[in-house]
Parts: sequence; structure tokens; C-alpha cells
Amino acid sequence: MSKLKKTAIWITLLALVLKFIGFIREGMIAQEFGANDYTDGFLLAFTFVTLIKTLIKNGFNSVFLPQYVQSRKENEQLAEQNANSLLNYTILLLIAISGVCYLLTPFFVPIVFGSMSPVTEEVTIEMTKVFFLFMLLIGLTSVLESYLQAVRSFVPNQIVNILGTLMATVFILLFADVWGIYSIAYGFIFGLFIGLLLQIYYLYKYGYRWKPTLKVERVFLKTFTILLVPALLHSSVGHINVFVNKLFASGTVSGAVTYLNNSSLLMSIPSAIFQTTIVAIVFTLLAEQADQKEKFKNTLYLGYQLGLLVLLPIAIGIWLVGEAAISFIYERGAFSAEDTQNTVVALNMYIPLIVTQGLLLIPVKGMYAIGQTKKLLMISSTTIFFNALFNYLFLIPFGYPGLALSSSVVSFFYLVFLTTALYKNYPKSELLRLVTLFVKVAIPTAFMAVPILLLQWFTPIKEIYSLYQLIIIVPVGAIAYVMGLFLFYKEGFNKMLEVLRKKRKKKETTPK
Repeated sequence: MSKLKKTAIWITLLALVLKFIGFIREGMIAQEFGANDYTDGFLLAFTFVTLIKTLIKNGFNSVFLPQYVQSRKENEQLAEQNANSLLNYTILLLIAISGVCYLLTPFFVPIVFGSMSPVTEEVTIEMTKVFFLFMLLIGLTSVLESYLQAVRSFVPNQIVNILGTLMATVFILLFADVWGIYSIAYGFIFGLFIGLLLQIYYLYKYGYRWKPTLKVERVFLKTFTILLVPALLHSSVGHINVFVNKLFASGTVSGAVTYLNNSSLLMSIPSAIFQTTIVAIVFTLLAEQADQKEKFKNTLYLGYQLGLLVLLPIAIGIWLVGEAAISFIYERGAFSAEDTQNTVVALNMYIPLIVTQGLLLIPVKGMYAIGQTKKLLMISSTTIFFNALFNYLFLIPFGYPGLALSSSVVSFFYLVFLTTALYKNYPKSELLRLVTLFVKVAIPTAFMAVPILLLQWFTPIKEIYSLYQLIIIVPVGAIAYVMGLFLFYKEGFNKMLEVLRKKRKKKETTPK
């Protein structure tokens, strides 16, 4: 097995580990602090700093990384000088941002987040000040991701993310009684500090040498500056929309931000797994077939087909067992049964997003493959406006669950617009084929739901512990879905078997 393939496997495994530890952390937060003004304040501050971290990471990954790699091929010495100078300018900028924003936090937090309860406002301000105090550390770990990727060192970056999440969990266990909700932030920062040391070690190992210089090639700096804003906008739309949702939620009921956060974490798992498995295969095929119109079209259809076959039954399954899943993950300690019900209400509004968010990866990858990045940027940018608009429209009649519904509606329209744009040069019958595909998958999915509903309606299964409910219901649903596919959508059944056989064959033939 090649080194790159081994790295890809490690990255996938570490990404799943990160998700798992993330759930443990959220479970610990729920147990220790519940869902209230304090957790809302933490999540608002954490979402804000996460957005900044993501913007920095995406900006460097999208702009600096390709520039640096290309310039190294032409003039390695000049490339290293530019890389050092840009890093030093970034460090100075982060120090300046850290100092200024730390002092201004009490003034801009109420403006940015709007109406909040006094407790939520106090926690948000103090937590944001903590994060800004360590902005150099937070920003630097994001910047160095690109420097490590340039030398094909990917695993340390995943470990950095794991350390931040893991240490936040450990600090809850050790210091929650002393520092309260702030123990999460201190643990996160401590984890990033260890991660930064790890990044520096690997950079040194792969030959990178830091120099105190600010001399940067004008063309390099100009190109970086021009490309930075569109790259940030394009790669961070989803994070911006999440941040906007929490802004709106902060002015509703106590715990609303926490309910939305906890439900969205459960909702995001299926698309994350789908992205790290099937989408990677489909994108490779799309990239290879970009200039072969017929093959490209068939591969697109395959992506949508596999997406619906995997995600639609999962979405309906989560809708049916969502209460048991939320109860098992969160309901203990300070997180009450009422908090579970409030989280389930938000989760139900997120259900369509499980399908649309996963399927969106197909047209996005397709547009990348054929070079339609400008059109993709234009369409994706409009979602920020529509997300804010639907948030406003749905918040009044539905309350905080309306924000989850807004995300689902915007994601649906985004999927429709992207798919329509991608199929523009194909006959309209191809779009109709996708609609027919949805109906074909919906029938075995409905067949799957029948035995689950019968169990819930006519047996006392809801009275037993949530984990035992899941142990019984999930296998029943899985078996019923496979039977439904075999009976009502034989083509889909055979396609799933084909994918599984290919994966098994690949494992068997891979040299160890």
C-alpha cells in the first residue's frame, strides 16, 4: 500500500475518532452543565472563535497552499522566504487582533449577538475574552496546517483537532468544580498548545526553518491578497450560516443555542461518514471523467443514487428513534428529560438536512471537476442572505426550532440550484430521472418505517432504557430496509451489493 493511501486511511480513522470524542465532550457538557444560559454563552463564544479559526484555515488552505507548492517548483529559496514572511506577518496580525479585540469584547459582543439574557451575555463576553487572549495560539495552529500539508504531512493536523477536543473533555472532568463552564475553554486551549508543539516538531522534521524576515515577493503577496476574500467566502459559507443561526437563537429561550447545537451534531454524522467514504470515490471518478460527457453524467447519477440509498433511510430512522438517541447521548446529570424533548423538537426540523447536506457534496464536487468554481461561489454566497431571511421569517411562528427548519429549507434550495446548474447542458429528462430516483428509494424507506412504528405503537418499547431501544429498533429497521430494497428497488439493492463487493475485493487484494 502506498504511503498516500495509508495516510488517507489514517485521516479517515482520525476524523471518525474526532467525531466520537466530540460526542463524549458534548455528553460531558450536558451532564455537568445541562442546557441553560451558561451553555448558551459558551457555545456562542466557541462558535465565534471556531468561525475565525475556520476562516484562517480555509484561507491558507485555499490560497497559500497552492501558491507555495507552485512557487517551490520554480524557486525553492524564494518560496521559503515568502512562506516565512507571510507567517511572520500573520503572527503580528494575530497579536494585534488579540490585543484590540480583547479590550473591545465587552462592547462588540452585545452588538454582534444582539438580545441575550444577562447571564448568557456575561458568559459570552468573558469566554470570548479568554479565546481572544490566546488568539495567536488558536490562529497559528490553523495557519501551520497549510505548511504541513505542503510537505505532505497530514496526520499531525488531525491530531491537533483531537487534542483540542480531548483536553476540553478532560478539563471538564478535572476542573469543572473549580472553573465551571470555563474549564471547557481552558482545556481546548491547552490541547491546542500541545498540538502546536507537535506541528512545530513535524515542520522541523520535514526541513522547514523559521526565519525572522518580513521580506515578501510583491507578486506573491498581491496574488494572496486578491484571492483570499473569495476563497474565504466560498469555503466558509456553511460555518457562517451556523454562526448566523446561533445569533438568532441567542435571543429566544434559555438553552436554545444548546438545543440546536446538540441536535445538529447528531444530524451531521451521516453526511460526515458519507463524505469520507462514498463521496471520495465518486469525486475521483468525476475528476477523471470531466471531459467525457456521458460517463460524467452516469457517475453523477451514481453519486445521487448512492447518496439517497444511504441517507434517506438514515434520515427517517433518526426521525423515528431520535428521542432515544438524544436521551442516550445527553440525558444524564444536569441535562433533564425536558431538555431532551426540546432537543428532539429541533432535531426533527433538521431531518431533511441529513439528506440534502450529504447530497450537496455530489454537485459541489461535480462543479469543481468541470471547473465551474465561479458559478459555485455565486450560488453558495446567496445562501448566507437566504439563511438570514428564513431565520427571520421562521423564528416568529416556530421559535428556535424554526432556525433548524430554515437550515433545511436553504439546504434544499441550494441542492436544487446546484443540481439544475450542473445539469444545464443535459436533457431535462435527466433531472426527471433524479425525481424518479427519489420515489424509488422512498418506497423501501417507507417499508422500513412500518415495523419500527408497529414496535413503538403496540409494544412497551418506549418504556425501556434508551440504549436498549436502539439495540432493538436499529437492526429491525436495517433488515426491513434491505428487504424493501430487494422487493421494490432491485437495481438499488444490486448497486449497494456491487459497492460492498468492490470494497471487500479492494481490501483482499491490497498488499500488506
